Amino acid sequence: MVTWFNGKIERKGEFTLYRLLRFINSKRPDIVAIDSVTELGDDLKKFLRALPEGTKLVQVTGRPGEQRSLWSLAKEHNIRITDKFDPYEEAKVSALLAAKGVGYEVLAFEDEVLITVTRGRSQGKGGWSQDRYRRRVHSLIQAKVRQIEEALKRADIPFDLEIEERDYGVSRGEFRVYASREELAGLVKPMRGGDVEIRIQPVERKVLEFVPLKAEKAIKERKSIIVGLDPGITVGIAAIDLDGNVIAVYSEKNMALSEIVRFISELGHPIIVATDVSPAPGLVEKIARSFKAQLFVPRESLKVEEKNELLRNLGISVSDDHQRDALAAAYKAYLRYKPKLEHVEAKLKEYGLWKKRNEIKALILAGYSLGEAIMKIKAKEKPREEKVTERREEVDVEQYIRRIEELEKTVKELERENAELRAIIEEQRKIIEKLERKLEEFDENVRLKVLKEREIRARDERIALLEKKLREEKRKVDILARKLAQTKKMRRLELSGKVMPLKVLKSLTWRDIEELEEEIGIKKGDVIYVENPAGAGRRIAEYLIEKKIKALVSKKQVPAIVAQELLKKKIPILIEGEDVQVIKLDEFVVVKREELKKAIERKIKEFEEEERRKELESVLRVIEEYRIERVKELIRKAEEERQ
Repeated sequence: MVTWFNGKIERKGEFTLYRLLRFINSKRPDIVAIDSVTELGDDLKKFLRALPEGTKLVQVTGRPGEQRSLWSLAKEHNIRITDKFDPYEEAKVSALLAAKGVGYEVLAFEDEVLITVTRGRSQGKGGWSQDRYRRRVHSLIQAKVRQIEEALKRADIPFDLEIEERDYGVSRGEFRVYASREELAGLVKPMRGGDVEIRIQPVERKVLEFVPLKAEKAIKERKSIIVGLDPGITVGIAAIDLDGNVIAVYSEKNMALSEIVRFISELGHPIIVATDVSPAPGLVEKIARSFKAQLFVPRESLKVEEKNELLRNLGISVSDDHQRDALAAAYKAYLRYKPKLEHVEAKLKEYGLWKKRNEIKALILAGYSLGEAIMKIKAKEKPREEKVTERREEVDVEQYIRRIEELEKTVKELERENAELRAIIEEQRKIIEKLERKLEEFDENVRLKVLKEREIRARDERIALLEKKLREEKRKVDILARKLAQTKKMRRLELSGKVMPLKVLKSLTWRDIEELEEEIGIKKGDVIYVENPAGAGRRIAEYLIEKKIKALVSKKQVPAIVAQELLKKKIPILIEGEDVQVIKLDEFVVVKREELKKAIERKIKEFEEEERRKELESVLRVIEEYRIERVKELIRKAEEERQ
């Protein structure tokens, strides 16, 4: 490798790929020149992806299939060669040719970027808590997608967005942004390692492209067309000429922006780019701007029935919906301008300019008036004025001889001044070399300092993260310790036999039941104490019945629906202060075992007596109904006998 800077070639030595990329990223040159990119082999894409912003990879020998010898190019551009077999000489010639604008830039990526927003870590298995976590992550992904969408809209950068909705949120969002990675700098940043992950990837071209460093030859005049576009994962393209004839209908998946532009360019020059939806998608706007064409947007999005009707009028069938939408958009645009074009054709027949109708119609669609368009066409047809050959006059040679002598004196003075300036330049060159060496040393010191500070910062961040995790673990240990102590106290109270601990619910709600289940659980034979039973419903009563609790002790009256369900299963409801006395010890609530036992037996006995009473009332009611019916029947018979 060699470097060329300010007219000075400097030999740098041999590099591995890793060291080469580090050197390029530290110097950030305008051009990395090479005689053949095939020498990079399988590392070519990796090499291009690692180049810093603004650095071009240039193949100086030309594009593939048209390559020339490095030495013939050197001879053509007057570059002196000392040894053709010296690899440093090849590197030097490549650098000098690129500096003269010789060669082709190698392009591997489109001016498009994919931004993917997904979850950052696996959710694993779990129950209710896991479901809540999943919903939270989907909500975070949705918020991040909306944030990126707003940033792109504010920056007026066109894009397409596809999302996967899940659990009242978004599980995945993918943006196809029609801009280079450099245009997104500061707008969207990649994220890794958290609940949400953002990946930013440039879109690779299907094949490498080679673009000349110097401007290409002027594009030949092409046929004017109206183009309809249906963007998305599958892109639909349709083209119609200015007479309303269909030129092409095409669709393809995952077409890059450059491929769409190339396909349209091969068909002709678009005067109008049309879409079938309102407002116009970002990709359609960008393609219209790239061709400097007018953008046609319908007043409201075309309906499927209207699109089918347009295609029936054309008498053309298409392969898929994307082709249909593109062709309908192009034909709708043509119909919008058709009356104007027909009026222009009628005028051109009167003026005898029928042969130039397509050029004039294209100018009118581009915004010119009919008169301006005709004047522009006629101006092109004006023959060039013939050059008038001037007669040569006799020349006075003496004055030119005197002028030559004066110029010779001036040349000698300039040569002397040039020698003085060369000496000054040589002195300045030495000063520059000295300063460059100092600058390199300073850069190296700064780089080491930056690396050291970066390592210290990373270490501090790691320490802070570990301290945070330690605090969280300590908090968990404290909670578990309190729970363990509570369980031990409850167990001792149970073993004492005198009192029975109750499992406490502040309110009879699902949230408090879930917390009690997570802390100590609800099992068969438990007695539950509720401070506030208001608001409970049938599902909570059924849940307690499924758990086969022994009894429910409440500070207040239980809702009727809950009481009915528990009474059906003979689960007694005891009111604090009326049926049983509750004793509160720190975080525990206990009752005397004998008192609780008697209260439960009394309630069960009341249940049974109530059931017997209801059964007796039912039997007596049946007997009474039978007696009444019998009396009615006897009265009816007596009346019949009297008659």
